[in-house]
Amino acid sequence: MRRRLFSLLAAGAVACAAAGTGLTAQAAAAAGNTAGSGTASAAVETNEWKNVRIDGGGFVPGIIFNQTEKNLIYARTDIGGAYRWDQAGKSWIPLLDWVGWDKWGYNGVVSLATDPVETDRVYVAAGMYTNDWDPNKGAILRSADRGKTWQATELPFKLGGNMPGRGMGERLAVDPNDNKVLYLGAPDGNGLWRSTDKGVTWAKVASFPNPGNYAQDPNDPNGYLSHRPGVVWVTFDPASASAGQTTKKIYVGVADKENTVYSSADGGATWTRVPGQPTGYIAHKGVLDHKSGTLYIATSDTGGPYDGGKGDVWKLNTATGAWTRISPVPSSSADDYFGYSGLTIDRQNPNTIMVATQISWWPDAIFFRSTDAGATWTRIWDWGSYPDRTKRYTMDISSAPWLTFGANPQLPEESPKLGWMNESLEIDPFDSDRMMYGTGATIYGTEELKKWDTGGTFTIKPMVKGLEETAVLDLISPPSGAPLVSALGDIGGFRHTDLTKVPPMMFTSPVFTSSTSLDYAETNPSVMVRAGNFTDADRPNDSHVAFSTDGGANWFQGGEPGGINEGGTVAAAADGSRFVWAPKGVAVHHSVGFGNSWTASTGIPTGAVVESDRVNARKFYGFSAGRFYASTDGGATFTATAATGLPAEGNVKFKAVPGHEGHIWLAGETGLFRSTDGGASFTKLSGITAAVNVGFGKAAPGKSYHALYAVATVGGVTGVHRSDDTGATWVRVNDDQHQYGNMGEALTGDPRVYGRVYLGTNGRGIVYADTGGGTPPPPDDTTPPSKPGRPAASAITSTGATLTWTASTDNESVAGYDVYREAGATDVKAGSPTAASFALTGLSAATSYTYYVVARDTAGNTSAASDPVTFTTAPGSGGGEGCAATYKIANSWPGGFQGEVTVKNTGTAAVNGWTVKWSFPDGQKITQLWSGVHTQTGADVTVKNASWNGSLNAGASTTFGFGASWTSANGVPAAVTCTTG
Repeated sequence: MRRRLFSLLAAGAVACAAAGTGLTAQAAAAAGNTAGSGTASAAVETNEWKNVRIDGGGFVPGIIFNQTEKNLIYARTDIGGAYRWDQAGKSWIPLLDWVGWDKWGYNGVVSLATDPVETDRVYVAAGMYTNDWDPNKGAILRSADRGKTWQATELPFKLGGNMPGRGMGERLAVDPNDNKVLYLGAPDGNGLWRSTDKGVTWAKVASFPNPGNYAQDPNDPNGYLSHRPGVVWVTFDPASASAGQTTKKIYVGVADKENTVYSSADGGATWTRVPGQPTGYIAHKGVLDHKSGTLYIATSDTGGPYDGGKGDVWKLNTATGAWTRISPVPSSSADDYFGYSGLTIDRQNPNTIMVATQISWWPDAIFFRSTDAGATWTRIWDWGSYPDRTKRYTMDISSAPWLTFGANPQLPEESPKLGWMNESLEIDPFDSDRMMYGTGATIYGTEELKKWDTGGTFTIKPMVKGLEETAVLDLISPPSGAPLVSALGDIGGFRHTDLTKVPPMMFTSPVFTSSTSLDYAETNPSVMVRAGNFTDADRPNDSHVAFSTDGGANWFQGGEPGGINEGGTVAAAADGSRFVWAPKGVAVHHSVGFGNSWTASTGIPTGAVVESDRVNARKFYGFSAGRFYASTDGGATFTATAATGLPAEGNVKFKAVPGHEGHIWLAGETGLFRSTDGGASFTKLSGITAAVNVGFGKAAPGKSYHALYAVATVGGVTGVHRSDDTGATWVRVNDDQHQYGNMGEALTGDPRVYGRVYLGTNGRGIVYADTGGGTPPPPDDTTPPSKPGRPAASAITSTGATLTWTASTDNESVAGYDVYREAGATDVKAGSPTAASFALTGLSAATSYTYYVVARDTAGNTSAASDPVTFTTAPGSGGGEGCAATYKIANSWPGGFQGEVTVKNTGTAAVNGWTVKWSFPDGQKITQLWSGVHTQTGADVTVKNASWNGSLNAGASTTFGFGASWTSANGVPAAVTCTTG
């Protein structure tokens, strides 16, 4: 996955770190987590940190089964650390949460090895980037208690857990006969390394002849694509030595298209290029069948994980030296448009082998299986009558339904996909029925794999619970509705009504590749806005900003200024009446309403970060390059304030305080700052030498000011801190077991639960803790409100009516109601009032309507729908003239549809001209329209008559049609109005 970097805080080096449940106060002190500010450290609480469940969300390049102990399984991620499988809970346990800001790159795991002799031992090759993005060298982390505690040996070079080629491997391996010996394949010309003391010390294997020369783009000026993966896998032949002796025969894979496999017959003293080997491709995987002495390799023409267009599968008879190509689809075939990886052997039946397409974007990944050592193969799916496919599997993603990505592709593509970036496909060495494989988004698996061979259909499910791998860019916790809404890299974001459950779907309408910013209207929190990224050239009719009027449950896109390709930051006025948007690389703009039009703001530079005052709907704020900016006219004009001493460089975050007009807190690399006068001046807090982010939550009992949360260095200790007294004193609410690398790009407290804090990480997802000195949170509310009464319609006119109903009751409190109009297959939300009444507007004359109401409580639970009410609007008036318009979808297909609108003269006299208006609810875009003249601004559509169909006698009608595009939904407009003249 592609990730962004945070600016770094200064912190002390960790030579020996503790993880999981094994950290003690003495161990923490030994770790050296101090920065020496001269100020006393904050008090410390002990809190339980939990995952906000998303389940997955990132690339899993490696799954490693221990070969001698059943159910001992590890997984490695590119930026989210390493995990161990918990068989009892069918979930994953994180092992590197102890990694802090000073060594954040250790969360990039380029390889992992589990000891087959002393199975409590596990090793990690850690380091995220080999260019200058990561300031630290790589390291070998070693644990003797399955990852509960760790020790580290720094290497003299960098490792790249998030660099090109990271799916190859495993490059870290333990000698199965003499487990004191380990090998590490190094990148970027550093060759092969060996340890003879269980990973404590390492030395380069001087006799190894080839460090690898492949790079995706040797001329990349960023030093990313020019990375050379180097030596990429090590495989031992355990039969070449007895237990306690150094294994003699070793095979090593190198990222070199002409020289990709080497071997040693004398325990690594000397090495030779294996004769007769195939050329032109890189061996991503090398797996040895210990019983037959057959080495299998899977090759691709690139290092991956995103690319790869050709490849082969080969086997080597290590006794005779004969190579045989056994590719399911050989590279010489025009049908081979992929490389191979994910190579695995069924250790219970070694003639059974499997291999995956290293990358096959269209129509899906392909897995191949052979039960005769590669002589013949079957595919996990075959072509039927195009575009249909016949499949040996079914997908059950009920535990993580968002894995469809909200897509509705045309056949032969399907959603969810089998996967992509399938570098690790592993059959359990103790259970031939269990297989796990990693994708760019999750871990999938099955426990009935052998049905493949008997003609049955096996089920593939996510096996990813506990493994959270999202990069979190923003978080909001509004005072009502769902408790948490997130903006995420790569998968957009989610609305969590229950922190312990996986949400059903990511944000759609529109889908953002990454959401970069979120906000809600403080006094009208059902109104939300988000901004995000996608490639504009791919979706020229979509916008990088979206709005919600129901607390994030549904979204619609607004218009946008030209030239935008990235979302930047966005802010909502306190009452939701207007918005200010600072897209990346484009001038700051403001909009009244939901982005139907945008006007450039003045007085504030491009690239500024923008936020809103949480009380005054006319006030907005901005920050750029050490200057603070304020607007008092709804974002139309900004003025630089006189504030001085603010951070001029680095990543700066600031937020305004709910309920306190003009109160602002600002976090930057030089500390934490506070303003009580709308940014006119700031005061720097003492004892805080650096800060990453700041957030607010419910005030402590007996306090009137919000609890403050900061990811900051307080008294020399970098962590998550809380203050209940406006920053006078602080308590650290995390500990050295829970540092989460470069955490804090997103941070917020919960306005409803004192002590609850939500923390965003860069690769470990969203975590939260209920702090506050042991104050227990209220129990999760799962009781829905009672069913509202049947609405009554009154004050009915030709264009509107008023609905009233008997209010719902709830065990906590009712937050509001959603009013729906029945509209066939997809009902349309008309509005979300907080009281038991709602004024309908924009209705058509002489038209029948049916409405019902659903209640919502503060926990996000929804009631049963009320009984519906049906009424008919009054006829049009004014000189006997009036018209009505009826909208329908005539035809629909994935990504597009044909609409039809009938205009009828409902008056008693002829009309000469008509205008029809509506707003699309799901970001639909008209591509062509006939029998009328249209304009579309954002969601709003206006259609006027053509020259020949504007005159309608009383009772007469005419029809116009249009073609339009849609993405994840195609809802009917809530109201279609018609006016004459």
